[in-house]
Amino acid sequence: MRSEARQQPKRRPHDDAPDTAAAFRRLTEMPHGPERDALRQELVKAWLPMAERLAGRFRNRGEALDDLRQVAALGLVKAVDRYDPERGSAFESYAVPTVTGEIKRHFRDHMWSLHVPRRVQDLRNRVRFARQELTQTVPGRAPTLAEIAEKAQLSPEDAAAGLEALESFTALSLDAELPGSEDGYALRDALGAPDPALDVVIDREAVKPRIAALPERERDILYMRFFGDMTQSRIAEQLGISQMHVSRLISRCCDRLRDQVMQDAA
Repeated sequence: MRSEARQQPKRRPHDDAPDTAAAFRRLTEMPHGPERDALRQELVKAWLPMAERLAGRFRNRGEALDDLRQVAALGLVKAVDRYDPERGSAFESYAVPTVTGEIKRHFRDHMWSLHVPRRVQDLRNRVRFARQELTQTVPGRAPTLAEIAEKAQLSPEDAAAGLEALESFTALSLDAELPGSEDGYALRDALGAPDPALDVVIDREAVKPRIAALPERERDILYMRFFGDMTQSRIAEQLGISQMHVSRLISRCCDRLRDQVMQDAA
């Protein structure tokens, strides 16, 4: 008896699939209505265990199993609605890739915290599988980038992009404390901020050619006042003119430069 049990062929994952070939043929011949809807529901219910098994293959990947089962059920409904028995293939051969594709599409469209292009997601999967296989063959150390690229049949650049995508499936909160921090220092505290001096640089570059076009005396007055940090009285004393005259010249030059720069910007 034991030898007979050992000689029994191994069951395939869906050997318990229901025989629904006749039901599918009737479904394609029936007009739309309550009777057809009832038969459609019976077919979905009959194949639902297969869809749930397919969903179980994707457990422990960051999504609740109940949610995966719902996605698989949606894929099954699509397979039932699109299946054409006249093409000769069994429903199972059509439904399995349809349900699996629906689950993978769910991961691709809803489970990534960062938007990652489809091509990079595919690189991620190839790199992940290659790294898992290499980890079993090279114990004691992590596989190198070159080894992963060779195993996945990718260029080093594509392998590096796939490895980066492995870290993009989930995002780290800006409020998360940095490793080794004991004072609550979070990632948000390490982010930079706009430099207000950038606006000053833009203003200086905009006014530079206009200053260069001023008469020499007015240019010297502006330089002494704003770059030499000299008072108006010291400027007046150095040039031999009144402080009032220096004040009028500075105001006139600044107004002219402002109007010219605004016209250039417009």
